[in-house]
Amino acid sequence: MPKGRSGKVALVASWLNQYGGAERVLEVAHDLFPDAPVFTSTYWRAAMPAAYKTWDIRVTFIDRLPLRNQRLLLPLYPAAFESLDLRGYDVILSITSAFAHGVRVPAGARHICYCLTPARFLWNYAAYVERERIGRLPRLILPLFIAGLRAWDRRAAERVSDFCAISQLVRERIAKYYQRDATIIFPPVEVGRFSVSRARGDYFLILSRLVPYKRIDLAVQAFNELGLPLVIAGDGRDRARLQAIAQPNVRFLGRVSDAAGKDLIARCRAFLFPGEEDFGITPLEANACGKPVIAFAGGGALETIVAGVTGEFFRAPTAQALADAVRAFDDRKFDPMALRGHAEKFSTAVFKEKLVKLCNSTIAQ
Repeated sequence: MPKGRSGKVALVASWLNQYGGAERVLEVAHDLFPDAPVFTSTYWRAAMPAAYKTWDIRVTFIDRLPLRNQRLLLPLYPAAFESLDLRGYDVILSITSAFAHGVRVPAGARHICYCLTPARFLWNYAAYVERERIGRLPRLILPLFIAGLRAWDRRAAERVSDFCAISQLVRERIAKYYQRDATIIFPPVEVGRFSVSRARGDYFLILSRLVPYKRIDLAVQAFNELGLPLVIAGDGRDRARLQAIAQPNVRFLGRVSDAAGKDLIARCRAFLFPGEEDFGITPLEANACGKPVIAFAGGGALETIVAGVTGEFFRAPTAQALADAVRAFDDRKFDPMALRGHAEKFSTAVFKEKLVKLCNSTIAQ
């Protein structure tokens, strides 16, 4: 245990079947506690980084089931996480957006839940179905279980010793749905991966998964009107629709490597963040490169972007509002070193320091 504390730590993740923000947080936590096993519902090795094969990953019975439609298996997840044997651990650290906070905690142990958000499909079901474009069969089956899963979710939250939230927005949800307070620890941003760039290209940049809730369509429509160069890097189920409505000044690169992504950020005029997220790491990565951000004024962006200092906001979720913000935007007024200094406040080192402090204080209790 860091800083001289003694204590045996277990990590818990909702699932390991795709790579994203939750897994990046888990990797930093595992770096802090390299001997800690990772308990999870299911582990799809082919979808995860090769380094995970060296970890001690322990799965539930769900991992052995032949059915792979995760949404149809949701009613089984409470029993799966409650079945995990965590005896002998002093601290359980769950990193979760669903179910993993429901593990049964042995007597004398403390459970810290790093909550990415209370489960959207339970607490905002209608918006979740629309956002994720859920298929017909899950739409028919899931409503039969939502009320029961909500009741379990609330009971499970009572077993958590300490909640952490990734943003004020998530803290408010935890208070609303679980009636619990939470400490805010922002997710780790790998600032050290980026170098400050003073290069000034002619294009604006989006680096994102292409899914509907990211609102990339607002940017495509805005730049169709503006006629300015827009580069979109990333892939997803919304790509075909977006390409179909885009003018030639909007260029789609598909999925790019980390190195190519860093190069794109280094040479752009500004980074665009048109959707509403609970936090949003990519705008801070752009700041770490010395690049300003144009973002929708909602969600986590309100906590990570300083208007006129690290970027600018557009206030309505419309293509016209974004187009107006781009027209008024002047990238020359932003100081690249000030942008970098801002990003440092959200660095991996800061995250580790705060998480270790919380874990140490928990063990001392």
